[in-house]
Amino acid sequence: MMTTFGAFMRKASLTVLVAATAGLASGCMSDGGSDVDVLALAAQTERPEVLYNQGLANLEGGNLGEASAKFKAIDRQHPYTDWARKALVMGAFTSYRSGAYEEAINSSKRYLSLYPGTEDAAYAQYIMGLSYWRQIPDITRDQTAAGRTAQAMRGVIDNYPDSEYVPDAQTKLRIARDQLAGKELQVGRYYQERNEYVAAINRFKNVVDVYPETRQVEEALARLTETYLAMGLVREAQASASVLGQNYPDSQWYQDSYALLLGRG
Repeated sequence: MMTTFGAFMRKASLTVLVAATAGLASGCMSDGGSDVDVLALAAQTERPEVLYNQGLANLEGGNLGEASAKFKAIDRQHPYTDWARKALVMGAFTSYRSGAYEEAINSSKRYLSLYPGTEDAAYAQYIMGLSYWRQIPDITRDQTAAGRTAQAMRGVIDNYPDSEYVPDAQTKLRIARDQLAGKELQVGRYYQERNEYVAAINRFKNVVDVYPETRQVEEALARLTETYLAMGLVREAQASASVLGQNYPDSQWYQDSYALLLGRG
């Protein structure tokens, strides 16, 4: 992740260098032969490339609050310019770095709404996913952030398949889905312990059907076997144990399920 961020920062710095070089000759402006006081104009509005350069310098120096202020100043003083576009995505990253995840998400969404086809759209989508990712709590709590992480990272993979952010997005998508499956399993166990078998079965089946690639499937199949047996549904229990054995033949969950079925005769 640091590699992709570093590459993006180098690209951003290069953009500033080119723009600053191009602007060296503009010390004063002329309008019909009369000079315009550049200093007076600068007192009212700073050049966007200067603000952007200051924002990057503060960002690289760890002065995140000041960096954010510079990027926001570009949006305020130079709206609807390409500098405003660049500042918006860098502002989103700055918010992410400072832990202001909701602000980072909102800035990323705004960028994608205004500039969906631009070169930094993949980065904005990725920042949004990372901001959700950082808010995923432990498995006992609500997993809305995990679901939104999965959705945002899927957006990186599907909409920007050639992006450098895809490998990390794939990793985080897999982990987020495993977290969602774990939550389903945890709720299923809750119902199973209270003999609310139908509700438990629905949760365990969700793990198997909706999250088949996750590591939670193994336990979910074993729990289905247990719950079906508790309800007297032997055939369904045997079917779940059979799938478990075919896919996880060396699993302790399978060994326990097989022993449970043998015990029922």
